[in-house]
Amino acid sequence: MDIIKMKENHKVLTEYKYEPGEIDKGYTNRTLYVNISDNTITSKPVTEMMKEKFVGGRGFGLWYLWNATSPETKWDSPENEIIIAGGPVCGITQYAGTGKSLVCSISPLTDIPIDSNVGGFFGPLLKFSGWD
Repeated sequence: MDIIKMKENHKVLTEYKYEPGEIDKGYTNRTLYVNISDNTITSKPVTEMMKEKFVGGRGFGLWYLWNATSPETKWDSPENEIIIAGGPVCGITQYAGTGKSLVCSISPLTDIPIDSNVGGFFGPLLKFSGWD
């Protein structure tokens, strides 16, 4: 496998320039929204209400999914979202298990909202990059 050939075959669809946000009490107070239908990337604020009522991870994911969809939304509807969120302790090094993030979407199997814990580096790297 030739990595140079692989890189040459990739095409950048869009770019988004930003300054990494400060982490304050586990939050960066903004989320990254990527719309693959029209190749747009925007930043959305995290409100105090979201932090107080939904804390992060599962709460943020279900909040965003609730606001993006309707009861008629199916798994393959354009308004269905795939939300990846880490909570306020995501990525801290003092505790085991903080490398997790949570994925929310509408299930293709049941057509209802689902959430799933995901381990690895993506959640912490998202937080370190300045995104909740």
